[in-house]
Amino acid sequence: MARPGNFGGFGGGANMQQLMRQAQKMQQQMQEAQEQLDAAEYEASSGGGMVTVKVSGKRELTSITIDPQVVDPDDIEMLQDLIQAAVNEALRKGEETREATMSRMAPGMGGLF
Repeated sequence: MARPGNFGGFGGGANMQQLMRQAQKMQQQMQEAQEQLDAAEYEASSGGGMVTVKVSGKRELTSITIDPQVVDPDDIEMLQDLIQAAVNEALRKGEETREATMSRMAPGMGGLF
């Protein structure tokens, strides 16, 4: 039978305090990583650089640059496709970075972020 304070093999109060300190440290590190990821900026382009976009780590579009040569009033669909492709690529880059960073901090939990 487990003794009071043994917590199923975790030992006494000293071990529990150490676990709590480690958990607090990990939580602080994850918070700092989250702040860094939110502050990051990701850029992608499409159409050979004709459309370039930037997104923030908070998954917000922050900038679109369109080369005037690609603006053709008779082919708006191409411009829309280029913008969509560039935005999706920038967002994908941001997500990959977020997943890699968080999974390094908490292996096996990367899909939760």
